[in-house]
Amino acid sequence: MNEETIFNPYPGDSYDTPEKVKANLFDLLCFKTRLSFYIRNFYVFYKSGKAAGTGYFTQNMQTNNSWENLLITESCGGKVHLRGLNYLDDPRPAVIISNHMSLLETAIMHAFIRPRRDFCFVIKQQLFDVPYFGNIMRHLECIGVGRDNPKNDLKAVMEEGEERLSRGKSVIIFPQSSRTAVFDPAHFNTIGVKLAKRANVPVIPCALRTDFLQNGKWIKDLGPIKRDLPIHFTFGEPMDVIGNGKETQDAIVEFIKKNLREWGCAIAGE
Repeated sequence: MNEETIFNPYPGDSYDTPEKVKANLFDLLCFKTRLSFYIRNFYVFYKSGKAAGTGYFTQNMQTNNSWENLLITESCGGKVHLRGLNYLDDPRPAVIISNHMSLLETAIMHAFIRPRRDFCFVIKQQLFDVPYFGNIMRHLECIGVGRDNPKNDLKAVMEEGEERLSRGKSVIIFPQSSRTAVFDPAHFNTIGVKLAKRANVPVIPCALRTDFLQNGKWIKDLGPIKRDLPIHFTFGEPMDVIGNGKETQDAIVEFIKKNLREWGCAIAGE
C-alpha cells in the first residue's frame, strides 16, 4: 500500500452493507457462535497493538485494521449503515460527541473517520494497562480519565483535549458514564461541549446503534452478538458552541434521541 495515498474504504457520504455477504468458513466451523467474532477481532487488536508498540502504526494501517474489524462484523451477519460522512470532511478539528453502546465503536470507527481526520478518544485510564490495546490508545494519544475524581477528570480533558485540538487532532467523547443500550439524557454530561467551547472548535454530533455486540452478563467485554440487530452511525452537521453551551448540548441530545427513535432503540423516560 502506498502510504502517500490516503486509504478510504468508504469515500461516499453514506454506506450500507450489501444484502448478500459471503459467509466466513471459520464462523461456520464455530457454528455461528460469538467465538469466531472474538477470535478474529482480537487477532486484529493484537496486530494493531504490536505495530503501535513499535511506534510504526500509520494512518493507513489503522484504517485498514479497523476496516478488517468491520468486515468481520459483516461476515457475522452485521448490517452496517453509515450516514453523514460528508460532515467529517470539515477541515477544522472538532469534538465528536456520541452516545456509547459497546466496544464495537472503538473497533470500527477508524475505518470511516480516520481517512477524513486524525482523532483520539477520551477513555478510562485503566484501558492503557490492557495488553496491546493500551499500545494503540497511547499511540493515538488518547486522553485517560479515572472516573473517581470528576474534578481531575475535567481538568485532564480540558487541558489535554485543548492541546490535541490545537494540533489539529479531533477528540471523540462518549459523555455517558458507561456503555449502555438505553440512552439516558440525564447521564449525558456536558464535558464535550465545555471542551469545544474552551478550544473554540465546533462539535460534531454522532448517534450510533451498536447493540449488535452486547455487553456480557459475567464479563462485560465478552458479551453475545445479536446477528439480527442493525448497526448505525449517523453524523450531524458541525455546530459552534453558542453562549454557555446549553443550546448546543440540547441540540446534540435531541439529535441522538431522534436517530435512536428511528432505529427503535430505548430512551430513558420515554
